[in-house]
Amino acid sequence: MKPHRKQRLILISLMLIGIGLAATFALKAFNENLMYFFSTTDVVDGKAPKDALFRLGGMVVKGTVERPEKDLLVRFKLSDFSKEVTVEYSGILPDLFREGQGIVAKGRLDSRGVFVAEEVLAKHDENYMPPEVAGSLKKPAEAK
Repeated sequence: MKPHRKQRLILISLMLIGIGLAATFALKAFNENLMYFFSTTDVVDGKAPKDALFRLGGMVVKGTVERPEKDLLVRFKLSDFSKEVTVEYSGILPDLFREGQGIVAKGRLDSRGVFVAEEVLAKHDENYMPPEVAGSLKKPAEAK
C-alpha cells in the first residue's frame, strides 16, 4: 500500500472513531437527562425507579395537606383516583396549588416510599390539565 493511501485510511479511521465517540457521548447525556412521567398507581405498583428523578402527577387529595413543622416542609397525598402516594416538598408552593387540583411534581422516591419533590408545578387555570395527568386519570376510570 502506498504511503499516501495509508495516511488517508488512518485519517478516515480516526474520523469514524471520533464520530462514534461523539454520538456515544451525546446519547449518554440525552439518556441521563431524560425524565419519565409516572402516575400514582405506577409508583405504588413499583414501576417507578427507586434511584432516579422522575415526574409524578395526580390530583391533590382533599384534607391531606399538612405543614408538620414551622419550616417550609409540606406533606400531601396525590391520587389518580385509584391509589395514593405521599409527597413531601420543602419550599414555597406555587400560588395556584390547592387541594383537589392536578399537579406535576419532579423528584424521587426515598427509602420510606415517600416521593420527595424538588419542584411542584400547578396548572395555570381551571380548564387546563397537563396531558400526562389527564391521561393517568383516565386509565383508572376506563378500567372500571
